[in-house]
Amino acid sequence: MKFTNLLSILSLATLALSVPTGEINGKAKDIPWGAFPVSSSPAVSQPSATSNTTSNGVRNLGRAVVVNHCNVPIYIWSVGSTVGPQQTIPSYGRFSEIYRHDKESGGIALKISTMHDGLYSNSPMTVFAYNIADSKVWYDISDVFGDPFSGHHVVLRPAEPEIFWQNGIPPSGSMVRAQEDSVDLTLTVC
Repeated sequence: MKFTNLLSILSLATLALSVPTGEINGKAKDIPWGAFPVSSSPAVSQPSATSNTTSNGVRNLGRAVVVNHCNVPIYIWSVGSTVGPQQTIPSYGRFSEIYRHDKESGGIALKISTMHDGLYSNSPMTVFAYNIADSKVWYDISDVFGDPFSGHHVVLRPAEPEIFWQNGIPPSGSMVRAQEDSVDLTLTVC
């Protein structure tokens, strides 16, 4: 593992917000100032012989997905170098975004709270952070300001070794993992 990749993923929890075009319950949410990398962008690695690319050479990036199995809505912010609006994931709903790279911060952190406007009130949050580099998505989850899903399951798949918080409280130690950047990662809460 490259040391710079590890540093990037470990610092994601302190980033400011940025909101890309995403989906909630399969419905596109257009954010006019959000943008995804294109093939000419330095944010996208050059395709290798084994990479997952389209016929025009653009990489097929996976998605970061958050599934809410709680009986109440949860709130999510996509964190980069700018602040965007809060997104609401209804009970048994889902949010997804295509992996992206922020030119200023490098990585992205999806900050998840059980409190409306929780980002601005230091409410407990689960942070699902990722960074794309060298045809890999490096990812991690952690809690800040408390454990918003205490007493409930928190699962991030696929992950090897498995990331499963049976009681909604993270174990000690690093949770940094890597997958091919074409793989969807799904964080399920409750």
